[in-house]
Amino acid sequence: MFAEQEVAVREEPPSSIWLRPVRAGKGPAPTFAREDLAAAGVALADEQGLAAVTMRAVARALASAPASLYRYVTTRDELLELMVDKVHAEMDVASARSGPGADRRRPVTGLLALARESRRLHLAHPWLLDATATRRPLGPHGVAYLEQALAVLADTPGSARSKLEAIGVMNAVVASLSRAELDQAAAGRGALPQWQQAQHAYLTALATDGDHPHLVAALAAGQGAAAGQQAAGQQAAGQRAGGVDGVDGVGEESAEALFDRLVTRVLAGLLAPEDGGPAAMSD
Repeated sequence: MFAEQEVAVREEPPSSIWLRPVRAGKGPAPTFAREDLAAAGVALADEQGLAAVTMRAVARALASAPASLYRYVTTRDELLELMVDKVHAEMDVASARSGPGADRRRPVTGLLALARESRRLHLAHPWLLDATATRRPLGPHGVAYLEQALAVLADTPGSARSKLEAIGVMNAVVASLSRAELDQAAAGRGALPQWQQAQHAYLTALATDGDHPHLVAALAAGQGAAAGQQAAGQQAAGQRAGGVDGVDGVGEESAEALFDRLVTRVLAGLLAPEDGGPAAMSD
């Protein structure tokens, strides 16, 4: 019987930090608030990158001992949850409801407003891409974002599952485009990176072998040197796509304008009627 009880205890799911009280009912008052830990972690990550955020480093920033932080969080992952939620508080989720052109009958417009806010957040805090690469922790402000996205889709035909999937794909596209834009900014907007120069040479050779007419035609039309997210990311960064000679990816189109165009196209497809009927959600 005792063995069964022990197994039951071990299998009990861990409690979310958002369901635990900030302080226990007994004992001394906490020296810090969760907000203090999150602020210190965000400052470190903004300045030095996510790898610099350790319990010891955060404790040092707070002039405290590392062991004292475990009164507030049980793991570094919980600290990251606090940090992610803190920066999510910077998002103007109401922009999907009250921004220019916002209209409940036009869900693409509302979701695009949220996508713009998400892009702004990723560009301001590049470490956020790594912190949410394998999971997307939902704290109170993350939940507010998701609630607003679902509110935008409230009158849109489709199942709850399809709506959540659409929001998830939108988030992935925003993250991909934001990462490409950040990478381009870090590399500079001058000469192409070495790997792109090599790719350019390879694709130029392919253009002369006669075995890839569709690829050559796409490159000649200025659609980029690679398919899928890589091409979109390169174009979103405003860089040459490395296709056939004399072909530029997007010319003078700004990163902001291209972001809007690509996300709008993705959303229009995601929100198309599931039965394949006439699209009723495009703007």
